[in-house]
Amino acid sequence: MQRLSGLDASFLYLETAAQPLHVCSILELDTTTMPGGYTFDRFRDGLNLRIKAMPEFREKLADNRFNLDHPVWVEDKDFDVDRHLHRIGLPSPGGRVELAQICGHIASLPLDRSRPLWEMWVIENYCGTGADPDAEQCRIAVMTKVHHASVDGVTGANLLSKLCSTEPDAPPPDPVDGPGDATGLEIAVSGAVRFATRPLRLTNVVPATVSTVVDTVRRARNGLTMASPFSAPKTAFNANVTSHRNVAFTQLDLEDVKTVKNHFGVKVNDVVMALVSGGLRAFLLERGELPGNSLVAMVPVSVHERSDRPGRNQVSGMFSRLETNIDDPAERLRAIADANGVAKQHSSAIGATLLQDWTQFAAPAVFGAAMRVYASSRLGGARPVHNLVVSNVPGPQMPLYMLGCEVKAMYPLGPIFHGSGLNMTVMSLNGNLDVGMVSCPELLPDLWTLADNFAPALAELVDATR
Repeated sequence: MQRLSGLDASFLYLETAAQPLHVCSILELDTTTMPGGYTFDRFRDGLNLRIKAMPEFREKLADNRFNLDHPVWVEDKDFDVDRHLHRIGLPSPGGRVELAQICGHIASLPLDRSRPLWEMWVIENYCGTGADPDAEQCRIAVMTKVHHASVDGVTGANLLSKLCSTEPDAPPPDPVDGPGDATGLEIAVSGAVRFATRPLRLTNVVPATVSTVVDTVRRARNGLTMASPFSAPKTAFNANVTSHRNVAFTQLDLEDVKTVKNHFGVKVNDVVMALVSGGLRAFLLERGELPGNSLVAMVPVSVHERSDRPGRNQVSGMFSRLETNIDDPAERLRAIADANGVAKQHSSAIGATLLQDWTQFAAPAVFGAAMRVYASSRLGGARPVHNLVVSNVPGPQMPLYMLGCEVKAMYPLGPIFHGSGLNMTVMSLNGNLDVGMVSCPELLPDLWTLADNFAPALAELVDATR
């Protein structure tokens, strides 16, 4: 068995019917490259072979009332791929709107905790982004859904890499053993031992926390801190979410992004943040709802290379000003780059394992109580911790094939939370920048309007390089 870390388990404890905490992705696949031709049965058989090398897809949660620590992963001895792989077809014309509608519904459904925490939906009769609905060759879309307790951005990308290859006819990887089984007694005894040793681990966490606080105060005096929590202005999407989800997506040319990056001497991530800022600024201006202060994004930061802690989720985070109060796109980009530089330095100074260490001590009841208090404060009009989550995941810059089908786009979709009802996740893949967005239709029914603002935002920045 493998025990969940506190951070992994926190996504279980914070989950509610209105706040399912899984991560999704929508892949557009060209089936013409599949050796032997596409059939659903051939797709399922290929997936079944690759899952033999993916123990994460064959394991489920195990826990009992006597366990004083977090749940564990054990092998699902009754694993059946047909319980996780589903097949549906879009109504004609099978375009992006029809795809987004069904994907929004799928994203709103919780995963069954009695089974391995993932699903895959093969969606047929999809004609692809911008494709001719009357064309003979239609693509398929594949929506994957994995619980956040199992993956973060890096581990999720690693899982997808096992499903994909750089050649359409690549053989599946060698099988990998799973975590094995565990009795209720084993789970309880090992949990009791870990619970008893928590005070010893606390002696290391407290000094690191004090050091971080002292350093932050020093940086604040010199104006060298990231945006602070609760400094974000309230917007329409900073309210309690419902159990419904809507999604939208768009694809941009990565070369245009690099042109902007090189001209202004900034990072690709700075340009991505400027695109988010430009899209949101235009969107809120059109609605007459643009705040006078800058919106603030929470940006997950991977600490896999700096952490020696167990667990699937190895992340920290930083708060980034989007400078939505600046009208000129070039000036806005420069201000974002400057603010990101300060935020990265501040984030790097914080202990890489601090978040993981503190979540290790919190019990499920603590997470549940905290979420109920926060949800209640949202009803009272409290300021949001941040406005939205923005994540940028670099992908391979080469053709990629999923079970023989060429990947034409991969739109990642992260979770949303009470008080932060908008998530934008960006992935660069084979010359494109794929942007996935998730919200709640009760908060942002016009999410496609926001998605369609990204191309003009990029065009503005490209024009500023001339």
